[in-house]
Amino acid sequence: MPTVWMAGASSGLGLHTLLALRDAGFTVVAGARSFADPQKRPCENCLPLDVTKEESVDAFAAEAEALAGPPDILVNCFGLLNLGACESYGTDEIRQVMETNFLGMTRMVSRVLPVMREKGHGRIVNFSSINGLLGIPFEGAYTASKHAIEGYSECLALEVKPLGIEVMLVEPGDHRSGAQAYRKHSRAMGPDSPYWGHFEAAATRIAKDEDNGSDPDALGRKIARALQKKRLPRRLRVAKFDQHLAVILHDVLPAPLFDSIIGSYYRKKK
Repeated sequence: MPTVWMAGASSGLGLHTLLALRDAGFTVVAGARSFADPQKRPCENCLPLDVTKEESVDAFAAEAEALAGPPDILVNCFGLLNLGACESYGTDEIRQVMETNFLGMTRMVSRVLPVMREKGHGRIVNFSSINGLLGIPFEGAYTASKHAIEGYSECLALEVKPLGIEVMLVEPGDHRSGAQAYRKHSRAMGPDSPYWGHFEAAATRIAKDEDNGSDPDALGRKIARALQKKRLPRRLRVAKFDQHLAVILHDVLPAPLFDSIIGSYYRKKK
Protein backbone atom coordinates (compact mmCIF):
# COMPACT_ATOMS: atom_id res chain seq x y z
CA MET A 1 0.00 0.00 0.00
CA PRO A 2 1.12 3.59 -0.57
CA THR A 3 3.02 5.60 2.01
CA VAL A 4 1.19 8.64 3.39
CA TRP A 5 2.79 11.62 5.07
CA MET A 6 0.11 13.34 7.11
CA ALA A 7 0.35 16.79 8.69
CA GLY A 8 -2.10 17.47 11.50
CA ALA A 9 -3.23 14.22 13.10
CA SER A 10 -3.36 14.74 16.85
CA SER A 11 -7.09 15.37 17.21
CA GLY A 12 -10.31 16.20 15.41
CA LEU A 13 -10.72 15.32 11.75
CA GLY A 14 -7.00 14.70 11.38
CA LEU A 15 -6.95 11.96 14.00
CA HIS A 16 -10.06 10.28 12.55
CA THR A 17 -8.51 10.41 9.08
CA LEU A 18 -5.26 8.95 10.37
CA LEU A 19 -7.09 6.02 11.97
CA ALA A 20 -9.16 5.40 8.83
CA LEU A 21 -6.07 5.37 6.60
CA ARG A 22 -4.31 2.94 8.92
CA ASP A 23 -7.37 0.68 9.01
CA ALA A 24 -7.44 0.71 5.20
CA GLY A 25 -3.86 -0.56 5.10
CA PHE A 26 -1.95 2.61 4.23
CA THR A 27 1.47 3.15 5.76
CA VAL A 28 1.07 6.48 7.55
CA VAL A 29 3.68 8.76 9.10
CA ALA A 30 1.82 11.48 10.98
CA GLY A 31 3.00 14.81 12.34
CA ALA A 32 1.64 17.31 14.85
CA ARG A 33 3.02 19.78 17.36
CA SER A 34 1.67 17.81 20.31
CA PHE A 35 3.64 14.75 19.20
CA ALA A 36 6.72 16.37 20.69
CA ASP A 37 5.42 14.68 23.85
CA PRO A 38 5.81 10.89 23.36
CA GLN A 39 2.85 10.31 25.69
CA LYS A 40 0.55 12.07 23.21
CA ARG A 41 1.41 9.98 20.16
CA PRO A 42 -1.45 7.72 18.96
CA CYS A 43 0.79 5.67 16.68
CA GLU A 44 4.34 4.41 16.36
CA ASN A 45 5.05 6.56 13.33
CA CYS A 46 3.91 9.82 14.94
CA LEU A 47 6.50 12.59 14.81
CA PRO A 48 6.75 16.19 16.03
CA LEU A 49 5.77 18.71 13.37
CA ASP A 50 5.12 22.45 13.48
CA VAL A 51 4.05 23.51 9.99
CA THR A 52 4.76 27.17 10.77
CA LYS A 53 8.50 26.47 10.99
CA GLU A 54 10.65 25.50 8.02
CA GLU A 55 13.16 23.65 10.18
CA SER A 56 10.39 21.54 11.75
CA VAL A 57 9.01 20.61 8.32
CA ASP A 58 12.51 19.62 7.15
CA ALA A 59 13.14 17.54 10.28
CA PHE A 60 9.79 15.78 9.92
CA ALA A 61 10.46 14.98 6.26
CA ALA A 62 13.90 13.56 6.99
CA GLU A 63 12.66 11.33 9.81
CA ALA A 64 9.51 10.28 7.93
CA GLU A 65 11.58 9.18 4.93
CA ALA A 66 13.92 7.24 7.19
CA LEU A 67 10.95 5.47 8.79
CA ALA A 68 8.78 4.66 5.78
CA GLY A 69 10.41 5.94 2.62
CA PRO A 70 9.35 8.82 0.37
CA PRO A 71 5.67 9.77 0.27
CA ASP A 72 3.22 8.60 -2.35
CA ILE A 73 0.54 10.74 -0.72
CA LEU A 74 0.58 13.95 1.32
CA VAL A 75 -2.44 14.78 3.48
CA ASN A 76 -2.61 18.29 4.95
CA CYS A 77 -5.22 18.21 7.69
CA PHE A 78 -4.66 20.96 10.24
CA GLY A 79 -6.26 24.26 11.01
CA LEU A 80 -6.60 27.15 13.42
CA LEU A 81 -9.91 28.93 13.94
CA ASN A 82 -10.13 32.37 15.54
CA LEU A 83 -13.64 33.74 15.93
CA GLY A 84 -13.96 37.50 15.75
CA ALA A 85 -15.28 40.47 13.82
CA CYS A 86 -13.33 41.36 10.70
CA GLU A 87 -12.90 44.90 12.01
CA SER A 88 -11.55 43.72 15.33
CA TYR A 89 -8.89 41.17 14.37
CA GLY A 90 -5.37 42.21 15.18
CA THR A 91 -2.95 41.86 12.29
CA ASP A 92 -1.03 39.33 14.36
CA GLU A 93 -4.20 37.24 14.81
CA ILE A 94 -4.87 37.13 11.07
CA ARG A 95 -1.22 36.37 10.41
CA GLN A 96 -1.28 33.45 12.85
CA VAL A 97 -4.29 31.89 11.12
CA MET A 98 -2.82 32.35 7.65
CA GLU A 99 0.63 31.18 8.79
CA THR A 100 -0.86 27.94 10.06
CA ASN A 101 -3.71 27.12 7.71
CA PHE A 102 -2.36 28.41 4.41
CA LEU A 103 1.41 28.85 4.58
CA GLY A 104 1.77 25.65 6.62
CA MET A 105 0.07 23.82 3.78
CA THR A 106 2.31 25.41 1.13
CA ARG A 107 5.42 24.45 3.11
CA MET A 108 4.39 20.81 3.18
CA VAL A 109 3.49 20.80 -0.52
CA SER A 110 6.80 22.39 -1.53
CA ARG A 111 8.67 19.84 0.59
CA VAL A 112 7.15 16.75 -1.06
CA LEU A 113 6.82 17.90 -4.68
CA PRO A 114 10.48 17.36 -5.67
CA VAL A 115 10.23 13.75 -4.47
CA MET A 116 6.92 13.17 -6.27
CA ARG A 117 8.25 14.74 -9.46
CA GLU A 118 11.26 12.47 -9.40
CA LYS A 119 9.02 9.41 -8.91
CA GLY A 120 6.64 10.56 -11.63
CA HIS A 121 3.53 10.20 -9.50
CA GLY A 122 1.97 11.34 -6.25
CA ARG A 123 -1.20 12.59 -4.61
CA ILE A 124 -1.76 15.70 -2.50
CA VAL A 125 -4.84 16.08 -0.30
CA ASN A 126 -5.49 19.56 1.10
CA PHE A 127 -8.21 20.08 3.68
CA SER A 128 -10.32 23.09 2.86
CA SER A 129 -13.83 23.54 4.28
CA ILE A 130 -17.33 24.58 3.34
CA ASN A 131 -15.93 27.95 4.46
CA GLY A 132 -13.60 27.76 1.49
CA LEU A 133 -16.70 28.22 -0.69
CA LEU A 134 -18.75 30.74 1.29
CA GLY A 135 -18.40 32.98 4.31
CA ILE A 136 -20.25 33.10 7.60
CA PRO A 137 -20.12 35.90 10.17
CA PHE A 138 -17.21 36.07 12.62
CA GLU A 139 -15.04 33.52 10.82
CA GLY A 140 -13.33 36.03 8.56
CA ALA A 141 -9.71 34.98 9.15
CA TYR A 142 -10.45 31.26 8.92
CA THR A 143 -12.61 31.70 5.82
CA ALA A 144 -9.90 33.79 4.15
CA SER A 145 -7.36 31.03 4.77
CA LYS A 146 -9.67 28.37 3.34
CA HIS A 147 -10.45 30.46 0.25
CA ALA A 148 -6.68 30.76 -0.22
CA ILE A 149 -6.31 26.97 0.00
CA GLU A 150 -9.03 26.53 -2.62
CA GLY A 151 -7.39 28.89 -5.11
CA TYR A 152 -3.87 27.61 -4.51
CA SER A 153 -4.94 23.98 -4.88
CA GLU A 154 -6.73 24.65 -8.16
CA CYS A 155 -3.58 26.26 -9.57
CA LEU A 156 -1.43 23.48 -8.14
CA ALA A 157 -3.59 20.79 -9.76
CA LEU A 158 -3.18 22.38 -13.18
CA GLU A 159 0.59 22.69 -12.79
CA VAL A 160 1.35 19.18 -11.56
CA LYS A 161 -1.08 17.11 -13.63
CA PRO A 162 1.40 16.77 -16.53
CA LEU A 163 3.90 15.45 -13.98
CA GLY A 164 1.65 12.58 -12.90
CA ILE A 165 0.60 14.23 -9.61
CA GLU A 166 -3.04 14.60 -8.53
CA VAL A 167 -4.58 17.08 -6.09
CA MET A 168 -7.79 16.68 -4.08
CA LEU A 169 -9.55 19.28 -1.95
CA VAL A 170 -11.50 17.94 1.03
CA GLU A 171 -14.37 20.27 1.96
CA PRO A 172 -15.89 19.16 5.28
CA GLY A 173 -19.00 20.65 6.75
CA ASP A 174 -19.59 20.55 10.50
CA HIS A 175 -18.35 17.37 12.16
CA ARG A 176 -18.27 16.17 15.74
CA SER A 177 -14.52 16.57 15.90
CA GLY A 178 -13.74 18.17 19.24
CA ALA A 179 -12.59 21.34 17.51
CA GLN A 180 -13.92 23.53 20.29
CA ALA A 181 -10.72 22.89 22.21
CA TYR A 182 -8.88 24.71 19.38
CA ARG A 183 -11.41 27.49 18.78
CA LYS A 184 -9.90 30.79 19.79
CA HIS A 185 -11.71 34.09 20.20
CA SER A 186 -10.18 37.33 19.02
CA ARG A 187 -8.93 39.26 22.03
CA ALA A 188 -10.99 42.29 20.97
CA MET A 189 -14.26 40.39 21.32
CA GLY A 190 -15.85 41.28 24.65
CA PRO A 191 -18.92 42.98 26.07
CA ASP A 192 -17.56 46.39 24.99
CA SER A 193 -17.46 45.38 21.33
CA PRO A 194 -20.25 46.82 19.13
CA TYR A 195 -20.55 43.32 17.67
CA TRP A 196 -20.84 41.50 20.99
CA GLY A 197 -24.52 40.51 20.94
CA HIS A 198 -24.42 39.12 17.42
CA PHE A 199 -20.99 37.58 18.05
CA GLU A 200 -22.29 35.64 21.06
CA ALA A 201 -25.26 34.38 19.07
CA ALA A 202 -23.08 33.32 16.13
CA ALA A 203 -20.48 31.61 18.35
CA THR A 204 -23.23 29.68 20.11
CA ARG A 205 -24.72 28.59 16.79
CA ILE A 206 -21.31 27.54 15.44
CA ALA A 207 -20.62 25.42 18.54
CA LYS A 208 -24.08 23.84 18.40
CA ASP A 209 -23.72 22.94 14.73
CA GLU A 210 -20.39 21.25 15.44
CA ASP A 211 -21.79 19.35 18.42
CA ASN A 212 -24.56 18.03 16.16
CA GLY A 213 -22.34 17.59 13.13
CA SER A 214 -21.56 14.58 10.97
CA ASP A 215 -19.61 11.49 12.02
CA PRO A 216 -15.85 12.18 11.68
CA ASP A 217 -15.12 8.46 11.29
CA ALA A 218 -17.27 8.45 8.15
CA LEU A 219 -15.23 11.36 6.78
CA GLY A 220 -12.01 9.44 7.35
CA ARG A 221 -13.37 6.37 5.58
CA LYS A 222 -14.48 8.45 2.58
CA ILE A 223 -11.00 9.90 2.24
CA ALA A 224 -9.47 6.42 2.43
CA ARG A 225 -11.83 5.17 -0.29
CA ALA A 226 -11.06 8.16 -2.51
CA LEU A 227 -7.33 7.46 -2.20
CA GLN A 228 -7.90 3.86 -3.29
CA LYS A 229 -9.54 4.91 -6.56
CA LYS A 230 -7.69 4.89 -9.85
CA ARG A 231 -8.37 8.59 -10.28
CA LEU A 232 -8.53 11.05 -7.44
CA PRO A 233 -11.59 13.34 -7.46
CA ARG A 234 -10.75 17.04 -7.53
CA ARG A 235 -13.11 17.74 -4.65
CA LEU A 236 -14.52 15.62 -1.87
CA ARG A 237 -17.29 17.55 -0.10
CA VAL A 238 -18.52 15.81 3.04
CA ALA A 239 -21.40 17.65 4.66
CA LYS A 240 -25.04 17.44 5.63
CA PHE A 241 -27.77 18.27 3.12
CA ASP A 242 -28.35 21.80 4.40
CA GLN A 243 -24.68 22.70 3.98
CA HIS A 244 -24.58 21.26 0.46
CA LEU A 245 -27.67 23.36 -0.23
CA ALA A 246 -26.03 26.48 1.20
CA VAL A 247 -23.15 26.14 -1.28
CA ILE A 248 -25.58 25.82 -4.18
CA LEU A 249 -27.69 28.77 -3.04
CA HIS A 250 -24.57 30.88 -2.56
CA ASP A 251 -23.81 30.45 -6.26
CA VAL A 252 -27.33 30.90 -7.68
CA LEU A 253 -29.15 33.39 -5.47
CA PRO A 254 -28.70 37.16 -5.64
CA ALA A 255 -26.20 38.20 -2.97
CA PRO A 256 -28.67 40.28 -0.90
CA LEU A 257 -31.09 37.34 -0.67
CA PHE A 258 -28.40 34.83 0.25
CA ASP A 259 -26.92 37.23 2.82
CA SER A 260 -30.34 37.66 4.39
CA ILE A 261 -30.80 33.88 4.74
CA ILE A 262 -27.34 33.20 6.18
CA GLY A 263 -27.34 36.34 8.33
CA SER A 264 -30.64 35.48 9.98
CA TYR A 265 -29.34 32.00 10.84
CA TYR A 266 -26.41 33.37 12.84
CA ARG A 267 -27.76 36.73 14.01
CA LYS A 268 -29.02 37.51 17.48
CA LYS A 269 -32.79 37.32 17.58
CA LYS A 270 -34.68 40.42 18.66
